[in-house]
Formats: sequence, structure tokens, C-alpha cells
Amino acid sequence: MTWDREKNVEWVTEVPGRGWSSPIVWGDQVFLTSAFPDEKLGRLEPKGTFRWMVYSLDIETGEMRWSREAHAGPADPMSQRRRTNGYATPTPTTDGERVYALFGSHGLYAYELDGTPAWTYPIDRRQTFFDYGHAASPVVHEGQVIFTSDTEEESYIASIDAETGRELWRTIRNETTSYATPLVWKNDLRTEVLTSGVRRIRSYDLDGELLWEMDGGMGQNLSPSPFSSHGLAYVTAGYYKYPHRPVYAFKAGASGDISLRSWSEGKENAPRGASEEQVAKMGGDISKDSLKEEERSSEFLAWYQPVAGPEVTSPLVVGDYYYTLLDQGFITCHDAKTGEVVYGKTRIPGYDRFMSSPWYYNGRIFLLSEDGRTFVVKPGPEFEVLHRNELDELTIATPAIAQGRLFIRTESRLYSITKSRE
Repeated sequence: MTWDREKNVEWVTEVPGRGWSSPIVWGDQVFLTSAFPDEKLGRLEPKGTFRWMVYSLDIETGEMRWSREAHAGPADPMSQRRRTNGYATPTPTTDGERVYALFGSHGLYAYELDGTPAWTYPIDRRQTFFDYGHAASPVVHEGQVIFTSDTEEESYIASIDAETGRELWRTIRNETTSYATPLVWKNDLRTEVLTSGVRRIRSYDLDGELLWEMDGGMGQNLSPSPFSSHGLAYVTAGYYKYPHRPVYAFKAGASGDISLRSWSEGKENAPRGASEEQVAKMGGDISKDSLKEEERSSEFLAWYQPVAGPEVTSPLVVGDYYYTLLDQGFITCHDAKTGEVVYGKTRIPGYDRFMSSPWYYNGRIFLLSEDGRTFVVKPGPEFEVLHRNELDELTIATPAIAQGRLFIRTESRLYSITKSRE
């Protein structure tokens, strides 16, 4: 429950390069991705050779087991990466047979768990919104590695054979740059792949056929990923410039277009300075009351909140409570089954910005700020901070929990935190 740079730190390892991908764990290995240039990465167009890396660390000691250079070459000449994004933001995934790492337009790479290269799936370069790059992570399910590539040009969702790297299917999406990771949603009726995009929320079967879709008025810079609990699938977005920051809780079994209304196009509610092109891409009416009270539930929608979405973090359900960590240092709580407000926008003590998603274990909620400060929070109908833990380093990646350890990735290090055995 408590730690700092030394207290309850089992080991700490310097990680070469930079990346905001989360660590993942399988067996006795911790996998990470990273990228680094020969010259300093800045706001201007980077020069020189970049190297995209996959690392394996020993879970007991933090020692580097192996490192593999997935790709080397010039960075995308259009790219002007933000501080909160980079060339290694998508989190890798594994099925226990291989580890799969996605590096945006530089391809999808598979490695055996001993580091032997298995296959490479090339991805064509496509321009992203304001050249912000890619962030959505791949998912693996029953022999398929599934990922979205949502850009300002051609967008699609694709499935790759996990063993061979052969493309199984690709479905074109009428979508623009989006950063949410797909959800393999196993519900009582079927297994589907749920995606959140700027223009549409869409769900596909395991053959890439569209099951259902919805125009949700999601706004641009869409980052929070869908997740499921209580038999519902939660989809949200909360770009701060738009007054419509929705949360949708979907029931299983939908088909076709389940949009609750036609989202009108127009720019009367758009933020000051937005171009007509930006407004059109955003999807139309973004007013707070764009769904009337009687439209906020339907046969396939359990509940809806119009202004409860976060900009970047993915929400968390603990028991019957749905928690939203807002990027500017606030938290809200709703009933996970009904959407009713438990407590409204509550300031987390001190001014902190949050990019990591909240997590839960041992009866506590954890909120990790950009400054490396973790707030330990008591779950329930009232907000209460129990501890604050300091690492004092830029931290954007969401941690991993496995085998009694908490793995926190900072800008330069990976920490393994566990209760001291002394």
C-alpha cells in the first residue's frame, strides 16, 4: 500500500529509450516496448535513425533477459509527437506462446517467448490527426491478433493469425484518428470485438463482420478504452474542449444501427477556433442536452451520462461503483448498473494531471499522476485518500499487477514494488 523510490522496491531497472506502453507479465518475464532516436526527440521533426525495441526482463531480478530491435530507420517525417504520446505507446500483448508488439505505421511484430523473431506484419504509413501518431494496443484472442488502425486516411480493423502472421481479415472503417484499444467482449450471448471511434462506436464478430454501430457524438482525440463489468460494456470519451463527454453502458445482443438520434452537423456548439473540417470530423452536435431524458436508455443501452467522460484514462468498476478519473485531477463515482451519481466531481488533494488509468487491488483504488505520485483511495460512496506514494518522475503508462508485484513504468525506469519480506 505504501512505497517510494526505496521503500518496498524489490528492484528497479533503467529502461533504454522511451515509451508509454504498459508492462505486461507472463510467467517469469516482464515485457516492455520502447523507441529511441540517435538525436534528441523534440517537438520539431526528428532526424537520424530511430530504433523500435522489445525487451524482456526477469520478474525476480529485473535483469534484461533479451532485447530485440523490431525496426530501425527514419521516423515518420510528418510526425510531431506530443509529450503524452510517442513512438512506443501501444502496449504489447501475449497469449503465452508469443509476444505481439505494435509500432503504429512501422508494423506488428511477433516474438517467441525466448526472443526468437516469429513474424512481421507490415503496416502502410497513414497520416494521423495533427501527426499525433498511434496509441491503440493490439489484443489477442483464440489465435487472432486484432488491432485498429484509425487515421486521417484509410482506417480499418484487422485480424492477424497469431502463429503465422497471415492476415485473416480486414474491415474498412469510416473513421478518423482514434486511440482506444478494442475490447474482446465475452457476454452471455456471444463474443464480439467492441471498438470506440470518433465517428462511431462499432462492434464486430470474430470474422470481422459488423454486428452493430452507434453514432455517439464522441468528439476528437478519443482515448479511453471500452471495458466490461456486470454484463455491460462501457464506452466513454471526454475531450475537454467539447461539452458532450458521454458514458454509455451497453447491454448485449444489439444489431444494426442503434443510434438514439441523428447527430446534427453544425458548428454552433464547437469550440472557438475549430475549423469546419474539425467540426465535421467530430461528428456534429455536441451540446450537453443532445439526448433527452427519455432517450437515455433503450433495449440495448442500460444507461447514459452526457458529461461524465474522461479525456485519456479508462474508468474503473469496483463492486457496484463506476469510477472516472478526470485528467485534471478530479474523480467522480456513479452506480455501475444504473448510472446514477454517487458523488460528483471531487478534487484530488493537490494539483495533479493524470494520464495513467486507475487500478484496484487488496481493497484499495490507486490513482497515479504524471508526477509519479500515487493516491491510495478507499472505495465506496465517499471519497477518502488513505496514502500518497512518491516516485517523483514523469509517469504516463498504466501499471501492471502480477504475482504479488506492482510494476510501475516511469519515463526512464521500471519499478517492481512489493511488500518487504523483512
